[in-house]
Amino acid sequence: MGVTVKILVLILAVAGGLVYRNVTQLWADLPAPKLDPQEWWGDEAQPKDYEAYLQNSSEVIGNRLSYPDKTIADLKERLNRTLRLTPPLEGVAFEYGFNTDYLREIVEYWRDDYLPRWREREVFLWQFNHFTTDIQGLRTHFLHLMVYDDNKVGKKHYPVLLLHGWPGSVREFYDFIHLLHQTNLDKNNKYIFNVVVPSLPGYGWSQGTSRKGLGPAQVAVMMRNLMLRLGYDKFFIQGGDWGSIIGSNIATLYPENVLGYHSNMCNNLSPKSLAKGLVAEFWPSLFVPSGFEDFFFPKSNELRYLMEESGYFHIQATKPDTIGAALTDNPVGLAAYILEKFSTWTNPSYRSLPDGGLTKRYKMDALLDNLMIYYLTNSITTSQRLYAEQYAQAQRDLHLERVPTRVPTGCARFKSDIMQFLDVQLKDKYPNLVHSTYHKKGGHFAALEVPKVLYKDFIDFVKTVERKFKIKTL
Repeated sequence: MGVTVKILVLILAVAGGLVYRNVTQLWADLPAPKLDPQEWWGDEAQPKDYEAYLQNSSEVIGNRLSYPDKTIADLKERLNRTLRLTPPLEGVAFEYGFNTDYLREIVEYWRDDYLPRWREREVFLWQFNHFTTDIQGLRTHFLHLMVYDDNKVGKKHYPVLLLHGWPGSVREFYDFIHLLHQTNLDKNNKYIFNVVVPSLPGYGWSQGTSRKGLGPAQVAVMMRNLMLRLGYDKFFIQGGDWGSIIGSNIATLYPENVLGYHSNMCNNLSPKSLAKGLVAEFWPSLFVPSGFEDFFFPKSNELRYLMEESGYFHIQATKPDTIGAALTDNPVGLAAYILEKFSTWTNPSYRSLPDGGLTKRYKMDALLDNLMIYYLTNSITTSQRLYAEQYAQAQRDLHLERVPTRVPTGCARFKSDIMQFLDVQLKDKYPNLVHSTYHKKGGHFAALEVPKVLYKDFIDFVKTVERKFKIKTL
């Protein structure tokens, strides 16, 4: 072998070794980072005596939040000023975004039917116990439903933390809460839950921060601190959208506190997972149960759908305050921006319908309840900042997608959700994936759209966790 050939072989060997090392480093599991459980997010300076702060701020205050008549009258006046909406193009339904002909109909219903009944809707929204408490300097709002001793007889009793996403709110979970907490289910039902449903920081009645850096990992710390304050050192988690990511972060950072993590939007965006997804398209029968191939393939369809539906994501991850300024004090624009998501994220085929199919799966009052929470609390900008924080360098440097989450995990897939992940992808992140299901009907907002289906899926997951891990009830 000539000298030149030997040098070439040596160069290739070194290059191959470097590539192998870099790839394995990129794919390797990482240990969980340590986050400060006392990190301060309040407007004022952090107290020097944090223990004293905890003692003084740990009170949980019951609330019945209401709005004066003049606020509702002002909203009605703003809804009267909708005459300059640009008509949709000929033959266009929701393909260009929210159809403005239908938007006029919604505004008329909101103004002339829904708002005159607002006090009734307030009563509906306050049917559960609302509370606030101070967590790491921020006023944090949550629902808390406890089970009394008389109702525990013959039932297995656990706490569960429900986490919403954007553009949702605690309102998404109302029907689901009833299923988890009600005591008059059929006698065959053996489960009942203490239910905690927080508004995420900057959402609804929870205070947003004035400091940079409050991303999903830090929110996970706050939600865990909330549960500890309420006396729950072990609990189940259920969530979708941001609730999926934040719930996963809690389970990753604090596995000792989590009985099980259940999500209707499980994901794994690690490099290894994405590579496996591409390989699986060539041999789908090896990775997907028969009959569910269309949940995942062809990937070109998923990519096209993500391109069509992710414009909001880019602007909120880069310029949340710009779009926030456009939507603040603009109820008609806010309605178009938020309600559009409940159309195409529920079923992409609804893009071809002039009404976006909004009332095919939801009641208009439920959608307007959620919209009112954003409008009345002026939380659209603060809610959107979570996207920018997720993709800030400090958040990315945590590499939580590469830290295994070893708590029992359950994943419920709904056919029309934004994206889907295979078990072979999820098990890298969730090695104890003990529950994996497929539902042909349903989309991104499963708790609001198909609460009974989600409830049954969650209960089946709890049963599996009990059987495999011998957990204890309250």
